Amino acid sequence: MTAILALDQGTTGSTALVVRQDGHVIGRGYREFTQYFPEPGWVEHDPLEILRVSLEAMREAVAQGGVRPSALGITNQRETVVLWDRRTLAPVARAIVWQDRRTAARCRELRELGLEPMIRSRTGLVCDPYFSATKLEWLLRDANLRAAAERGDIAAGTVESWLVARLTGGLHVSDHTNASRTLLYGLAARGWDDELLGLFSVPRAVLPEIVPSAGVLGDVRESTWASGSP
Repeated sequence: MTAILALDQGTTGSTALVVRQDGHVIGRGYREFTQYFPEPGWVEHDPLEILRVSLEAMREAVAQGGVRPSALGITNQRETVVLWDRRTLAPVARAIVWQDRRTAARCRELRELGLEPMIRSRTGLVCDPYFSATKLEWLLRDANLRAAAERGDIAAGTVESWLVARLTGGLHVSDHTNASRTLLYGLAARGWDDELLGLFSVPRAVLPEIVPSAGVLGDVRESTWASGSP
């Protein structure tokens, strides 16, 4: 019977389930990972550790289920931001987690400038550090990362984008539900909003292609299932 692999990449751990077509769970795996708090109010993750524990959880679930899944679906911790090199697929900074408050002053500045009504009308979201845009803006203050982003040499995304890129060998995508949590997605246009990209100084070239939430997007590399493989 056909089975699918579901990965829930959460804030403190990754859970993987192998689910048969009849709905029965036949395999399960779980791994936790490290939380980093470099300063008060700052929360970071190591993208490579997220990848490693997710692979371990998936391999455990597949081994327990005794069947190679025919599809993989990912749910994830939403607004957390990852930056990586497009060529090597190596992260170029720690991920800034949705809980992080380092951009609170920037959000306050935007509200004081009277920009929150515009942002809310376009995105449906309030101006808050919870969302991805000010995190990405903060990361791109680094001149080298800014130049690489403008050249299209680095990629940005929320955690599902990072995992898909690593699992497929470079596919750079996000779905509408994740994109809509970034403060960069216009609800009316159902895509990246040029005015918001300008406001947060985010080059379009760094962002993923927005795709449907369900469907065939790419093939998982065979090395994913080899123990010890990154």
